[in-house]
Amino acid sequence: MQRRFDHLDDTWPAGLGRRLGAMLYDGLLVLAIWIVMASAHLAVVRLLLEVPAEAVGAGLAQVITLRLVMAISAFAFFAFFWTRGGMTLGMQAWRLRVQTRDGCSITGLQALQRFLVAGISLAAFGLGYLWILVDAEKRSWPDIASGSRVVVLPKRR
Repeated sequence: MQRRFDHLDDTWPAGLGRRLGAMLYDGLLVLAIWIVMASAHLAVVRLLLEVPAEAVGAGLAQVITLRLVMAISAFAFFAFFWTRGGMTLGMQAWRLRVQTRDGCSITGLQALQRFLVAGISLAAFGLGYLWILVDAEKRSWPDIASGSRVVVLPKRR
């Protein structure tokens, strides 16, 4: 169920600098999650599947499952925060929120669209985020694709 945010008139579109700051914070959190997930994957491969140490990471199935686990865990992190309060931990630090154009939290489908297009944006040497500099509404490719926007919240008084 989507949550309707209040004080929508007090927000403004987020610029590139704030977004990059939040991305750095969230990137470190995702890295920590990936370390835990890779450790769990290694434990399953070594202890449950009884793969010898020298064969760990050698099989295509191991590589594919690890990459899937990492992609799913990263998506789960972002989707969890985006669909509930509109803010990841990094976005909270930089007072950013992702929301629909009418001021609600985004849906799971919109979170998936944001996540996939964010990967494309980064793979294109960051062009999807540099797009903020030329877009009149300061939208990135993930914003445009998911029909959402990232706004700056005012300081609490």
